[in-house]
Amino acid sequence: MGTDAGPDRGTGPAPAAGSTLVASDLDRTLIYSAAALELTMPDARAPRLLCVETYESRPLSFMTEDAARLLSELADRTVFVPATTRTPEQYRRVRLPGPPPRYAVCANGGHLLVDGVSDPAWRERVRERLTACAPLDLVRAHMLRQARPEWLLKERVADGLFAYLVVDRALLPGPWVRELADWAAPQGWSVSLQGRKVYAVPNPLTKSAAVAEVARRTGAARTFAAGDSLLDADLLRFADTAWRPAHGELADSGLRLPHLRVLPDRGVLAGEAVLLGMGSALAEPAGAGPAATGPEPIGAPAAVPEA
Repeated sequence: MGTDAGPDRGTGPAPAAGSTLVASDLDRTLIYSAAALELTMPDARAPRLLCVETYESRPLSFMTEDAARLLSELADRTVFVPATTRTPEQYRRVRLPGPPPRYAVCANGGHLLVDGVSDPAWRERVRERLTACAPLDLVRAHMLRQARPEWLLKERVADGLFAYLVVDRALLPGPWVRELADWAAPQGWSVSLQGRKVYAVPNPLTKSAAVAEVARRTGAARTFAAGDSLLDADLLRFADTAWRPAHGELADSGLRLPHLRVLPDRGVLAGEAVLLGMGSALAEPAGAGPAATGPEPIGAPAAVPEA
């Protein structure tokens, strides 16, 4: 799972009913750390990069300059909604090109930012839904008991909503994440490995539920979505048309949906390809999705958004 999210941003005119809503994951979908760029071409042919995030005074996340232009153009024509697992504080470090988004989904749907401010009514709705799952403290304690100091680098709780571990991927035992997922499933939680982070997230906490609320508020006629991780699967299912790159958990799982456009691109060039595809799809009539690219894998998790 951005812009300067102060309350004075994103205060332009409300989008017209019938517009297209574009909801996209950020990390490893639109923006990329240096380690995730996958620049496999000769140096002289590498794309020019724009830094869109700094952390502790150092550049952290990038997109290509062409992707920056495409995003700015897309945001001018749609309701663009960043949909990220980042907390609001982490999201505010990201400075995307184009007009500041009026809406943003943070903490995997735990926060719905409106003009940079977390909507209190949405937070309360989320808290009520989470009572159906095992408590965070129980899940966090289990994760820490099963972790080993030789590969555990950090552990964090995000806004009291979910937990994650920062790990040394080279030392992380291969079956560990699957074993944690098998334990978490009966507790009403899902587990996802993204880069160096192992997330444990309660099942009712979804990006799609928050995006559905934005679609309701804006009167959007259709929704586009993009993502690369298992935490994005519910969002891609919810959308009318969706995109995923050739890297990430969803690529590893082989996720296929009738309305999902599977890109051949990896790394930072995949972010550019996502935006190029979305811009082209704006000219298509609503309901004109792609041909099916194959059956969805048996056992792929389903997610139904709840407003």
